[in-house]
Amino acid sequence: MTFIDEHRDRFGGVEPICSVLTGHGVSIAPSTCYAAKTRPPSTRTVRDTALEVLVQRVFDANYRVYGARKIWHHLRRQGHQVARCTVERLMRELGITGAVRGKKIVTTVQDRAAGRAPDLVDRDFVAQAPNRTWVADFTHVAAWAGTVYVAFVVDTFSRRIVGWSAATTKHTELVLAAVEMGLWQRDREGNRHQPGQLVHHSDAGSQYTSFALAEHLQREGIAASIGSVGDAYDNALMESTIGLFKTELIKRRRSWKTLSDVELATAEWVDWYNHHRLHGEIGHVPPAEYEANHHRTNTKPQVTVKI
Repeated sequence: MTFIDEHRDRFGGVEPICSVLTGHGVSIAPSTCYAAKTRPPSTRTVRDTALEVLVQRVFDANYRVYGARKIWHHLRRQGHQVARCTVERLMRELGITGAVRGKKIVTTVQDRAAGRAPDLVDRDFVAQAPNRTWVADFTHVAAWAGTVYVAFVVDTFSRRIVGWSAATTKHTELVLAAVEMGLWQRDREGNRHQPGQLVHHSDAGSQYTSFALAEHLQREGIAASIGSVGDAYDNALMESTIGLFKTELIKRRRSWKTLSDVELATAEWVDWYNHHRLHGEIGHVPPAEYEANHHRTNTKPQVTVKI
């Protein structure tokens, strides 16, 4: 039908084209063509058209990184009953695909002369509540003005990024600023950590084995933990978060100009990551919502007793 519509003026109408096609083994009557033009679209076609708008909208609103699984869960959270295979088919028709992670870039440089904290996590990243285990690491971003380093601190309970920082050098101040932001964020939310309950886990990079960071953690009542050397999984959860950061934000743009350019984009991405991005590991909900559900379930209501 598309071919006939595109060439009917060139070949003198529908009938001559149908005649030639029939002569070459593609039997189609002119009446069939006219009926197809006036026949109302099928129920499936109408539904697919509406769903394509929704799929494209969800894809565009989430950094254009969602694959079929996350778009499907997002639509279901909005009350749209649609099969995952339908989402996959519509994405193919729309020509959109989710982001695919690349290889891991190593930024850790050990200071073998520095003392190091014990490994208190031992690959067990499951926490029973917020502010029990924080994991930390940093990565780099190539910019026109020079390399930008971005550090993150993640709460393993909810996968929430509680703190981050960016700088043009990878000194201890970079990772210390991310920890301080995490403490400030939790304090602002009224969910300050209890001294003696929180573990800060990282790799054996010189920034994380520094005296300045160890002193700060001790002052805040936070136990320092360093992963075992040469163990590819000693900070796997943090590496996964940085992988998402590089895939969903950094690699989606061809070039970055300055530190401020990276900082602004990172702030926007972290806000989306914490409050909107669906995480399969926590039941396909955003980290902030997961924590809110935990507090709502585990906080005892205040009872006022009249005397």
